[in-house]
Amino acid sequence: MDGSLSEPLLASLLADWRHVHNVIVPPAALSPGEVRERAGRFLLEVAYAGDVLVGCTTVRPPEGEEAEATVIARVLPGHRRQGFGERLHERGLALARGLGARTVGTVVLAANTEGLRFAHAHGYVESDRYVLPGGSALWIDLRLA
Repeated sequence: MDGSLSEPLLASLLADWRHVHNVIVPPAALSPGEVRERAGRFLLEVAYAGDVLVGCTTVRPPEGEEAEATVIARVLPGHRRQGFGERLHERGLALARGLGARTVGTVVLAANTEGLRFAHAHGYVESDRYVLPGGSALWIDLRLA
């Protein structure tokens, strides 16, 4: 999120990003404070069709020797299969590459079968499966082949 935005606008955008995130990945629901903290580390964007909230993205900047960035595109269920995921994914990839990413990964909640299908259809291959400490949800890390 752009630090030059007015505080009310920034708060509204972060609330919308949080809403999409929490709908798509309820086992990892975030509080407003957690979202604000993430906005300081990651690139968070929201997407609208006109005035209607349709999705969001997270781009985690490249890190490590492989300069791997993480790109996560989320589309609310009522807006899937309309091209929004494609555009969000492309935007996230462009942002990651602009930050110097040499490799790109993503992470998908295993229960999100539509998200897994999307990732596979866009060339991602599974690299890891895990459950976060104290959690019960299965997560899948994928890397763009």
